[in-house]
Amino acid sequence: MADSSPGAGTPASDHDKRSREQVEQRLAQPAATHHARITLGGRPMDYQVHAAHVPVVPSGFDGARAEPDAAVFTTAYLLKGAPAVQRPLCFAFNGGPGSASIWLQFGALGPKHVVMQPDGNQPQAPYRVSDNPASWFEHFDMVFVDPPHTGWSITASEAARKKMLSVDGDVEALAECVRVWLTRHKRWGSPVYLAGESYGTTRGAALADKLQSLGVSLSGVILISCAMDLQSLVFAPRNDLPYALFLPGFANTAQYHGLLKGPQAASPQAARDAAEAFVAEDYVAALHAGARLQGRPRTRIARRIAELTGLSPTLVEEKNLRISDECFFFEAMRTQGRIVGRLESRVTGPMAARRTRDWEFDPGIEAIAAPYTMAALAYYGEQLGLQTETRYEVLSHDVHVKWNWNRGTDQGNGYACTSTDLSRAMRRNPHLKVFVASGRYDLGTPYSASDWSLAQLDIDATVRRRLQHHYYDAGHMMYTREADLLKLKADVAAWLAE
Repeated sequence: MADSSPGAGTPASDHDKRSREQVEQRLAQPAATHHARITLGGRPMDYQVHAAHVPVVPSGFDGARAEPDAAVFTTAYLLKGAPAVQRPLCFAFNGGPGSASIWLQFGALGPKHVVMQPDGNQPQAPYRVSDNPASWFEHFDMVFVDPPHTGWSITASEAARKKMLSVDGDVEALAECVRVWLTRHKRWGSPVYLAGESYGTTRGAALADKLQSLGVSLSGVILISCAMDLQSLVFAPRNDLPYALFLPGFANTAQYHGLLKGPQAASPQAARDAAEAFVAEDYVAALHAGARLQGRPRTRIARRIAELTGLSPTLVEEKNLRISDECFFFEAMRTQGRIVGRLESRVTGPMAARRTRDWEFDPGIEAIAAPYTMAALAYYGEQLGLQTETRYEVLSHDVHVKWNWNRGTDQGNGYACTSTDLSRAMRRNPHLKVFVASGRYDLGTPYSASDWSLAQLDIDATVRRRLQHHYYDAGHMMYTREADLLKLKADVAAWLAE
């Protein structure tokens, strides 16, 4: 009888062998470096760019004999001549899960950025990076991390891949990445910050607590477009929470596109205030009542939802008083043949001639995906000299669909929650400050859902004083709008100075 266990010569072992060879090759590559200067706040700043892979060794390893489970690609911007104890350090990552870090790197934080149009629509090629006058480099050295399976980061085996395609495995890998980077660059003496966007806030909240357990006492955590509580964002049967939490964002967007009438049409603020009041005073109770809500009270709720979203009362009734995100995207501007953007709801895209309800693309992300990808890869190739034909995974759909949302020993839990981790980290570390940024036109992680999530943090009033929430008049990547890019920089600077 043939041995069916994994071993030499089997397809699985051959794949793992090739994967390990690739990991070793990438870890053996010398760092790509580049020297440049930028003037920020009237101060010339000479810096070095250092791009290299960092090994991730599994927990519980046996000393020096451990083989890395992954090679994680990092791009660091380091001020020349700055003593570690005087120069804070910020580790930054994006979300997805499945996204590389080019959005924060070339959008808001780094010394270079991609200039976009103020209305969120796609500019015309060619795309290049230019000096970023609002770079956070004025305040930090920065390390941009591409989590496993994004960018050029890879794992050494199928087992490692499966482990890191999960909430907890991802956090464990990035904590190890931070530990190794601090050691290699002799930066244990620096104040350390984290910055995450979207799913990067999911991992950032958990990572704050994980690093505390590893002896890394963070000075601050920056969460951009919060996604710590998936239950507040996922439209699913028996989960009425998102229907209430998205409504203010729907109203804000409908007002922007001229879909509202009456007092709520007067301004974005008026639309938000009206929707927030309706949710607090009427809508949550109506959702809770379910089929018990009948007759005139039900008609009144349906009419008010229609007034706040620009949708027809008939459609609202058909949807059982529950307007999902995709329903709004397709129905809000259907008569105009337009789809509303998810991550940037100021942006719309043309429907197919058949006016289908197939979600083929998000107009909000399409407007920035190609500019960022082309500009970032041009920078890596032309400025850093990274001449590789290996695909750089900007947004990996495969990672996203295979992600394991369970935590610990839980099974079948689709609502990952890391706000509990952040609460614990803030209680454990009396100096940990948290800065949260939300875009008013973000319908992926709406500002009102973040309001709810932050209000649920298990911290008392004294700890809560170390938390700030700021709002911006653009979408998920609010920094693509120059006015918000500058406001975000000023808000972070003020937060750091407190």
